[in-house]
Amino acid sequence: MTIDLRHFEKGDKYDGDYDAALADVQARLAHIQVAHIVHAKRSIILLEGWDAAGKGGIIQRLTAEWDPRYFEVWPIAAPSIVEKEHHFLWRFWNRLPAAGDISVFDRSWYGRVLVERVEGFASEQQWRRAYDEINEFEAQQKDDGTTIVKLFIHITQEEQDERLADRLRDPWKRFKVNEEDFRNRSKRKDYLKAIDEMLAQTDTRWAPWKIIDGNSKKSARIAALNYIADRLEKHVPMEPPEADPKVIALAQDTIGDLLAEN
Repeated sequence: MTIDLRHFEKGDKYDGDYDAALADVQARLAHIQVAHIVHAKRSIILLEGWDAAGKGGIIQRLTAEWDPRYFEVWPIAAPSIVEKEHHFLWRFWNRLPAAGDISVFDRSWYGRVLVERVEGFASEQQWRRAYDEINEFEAQQKDDGTTIVKLFIHITQEEQDERLADRLRDPWKRFKVNEEDFRNRSKRKDYLKAIDEMLAQTDTRWAPWKIIDGNSKKSARIAALNYIADRLEKHVPMEPPEADPKVIALAQDTIGDLLAEN
């Protein structure tokens, strides 16, 4: 099915109690992380989107109630000199999650078919070949038991401009804006073409794309977190494991009176 980004530009304000909805979904996500740990499951969550689309805000709220020992957030920037000497997927292998862990990617291997394509850092042969390479890479992760959740956060040009201006007006947020933001802005048509082709080529049954209307931050956060929770719950057992009989026996001998109170 063709994905049309124009269908994700309404920017409807969140209709409800945002704080309550956020607390509810974060509680779900906390249980989901524990399920990963006790059942030794692993997942990848990646976010792509426009500059200032709100990826960081979503990630901040996604991980707010998680145990930091069992997840990692990977902010992906331009490859280093050493990384450029290898296949473009090489630098992501060591960032994949171990059993019990969740890896969150703030941008990802899709840079090959987005920024590297538009800015000319990859040849046409390289970025066209990358569609199959990415699909096979993600299929490998799925076949090895890793759940993949992919979100693209979409905002209009008008909304992006307002957010860039807001950041520049705030002395504590100016660091988030650089020359690249405006260089990328000037090539929006090129990026839209690249995004459309990326979605068409890599929206697979094992790793489908979810488009989030990011034009209302609160609505986008709730929609993104609920989608992530829904996807993960389908692939991770949500039943707690049975207690270790040896631990229970030891507890009965030492703190049995406290156990009886509950």
